[in-house]
Amino acid sequence: MAMQTQLQPELILASSSPRRQELIRALGLPYSVQPSDADETVPPGWPPDRIVEQLALRKAEAVARMRRSEGKGGIVVGSDTIVVLDGAVLGKPENEADAEQALTALQGRSHEVYTGVALVHVSDGRTAVSHRATVVHMKPCSAERIRRYIATGEPMDKAGSYGIQGVGATLVERIEGCYFNVVGLPLSLLTDMLESFGIRVP
Repeated sequence: MAMQTQLQPELILASSSPRRQELIRALGLPYSVQPSDADETVPPGWPPDRIVEQLALRKAEAVARMRRSEGKGGIVVGSDTIVVLDGAVLGKPENEADAEQALTALQGRSHEVYTGVALVHVSDGRTAVSHRATVVHMKPCSAERIRRYIATGEPMDKAGSYGIQGVGATLVERIEGCYFNVVGLPLSLLTDMLESFGIRVP
């Protein structure tokens, strides 16, 4: 078993997100976490797929550069998730009023969640970038229900001000597409991409 681990390059998750860490752990592959400090600003007018792919790649490349300078190897996994309503990107809320505004806009409607995934091979610089999109249909919610949800504190560090893997699931009517994409790391896409780097999930 130890020999197998040596042959398999370590995965490095370029994210401090506990949700992404839980998901990558589920693959049963050796991995470590090294958050990226990459710049996340993008020019206005970029389409959602370009935003998530470029930010995922920026994060992965920043960590790959650090590891290369330290003489370390591995394959870096970068990821970025955004929520899009009527073509507008809803980021993480700055405060409770911001969260209330976002959730009020989302309630009773459908929106898209885009997640970009980028892989960078530290040793040879090889890269792969892709994304997934999932349509999320939200239940109609009263202002009081939205305020109760905000009071849980869950929305405050999440794109679109909700977490589908937590209490936020009670606000969601249904989804079309990959559930894990909404959580922040589409495992089906990631495993396909890893196979192109010669890494197979057990």
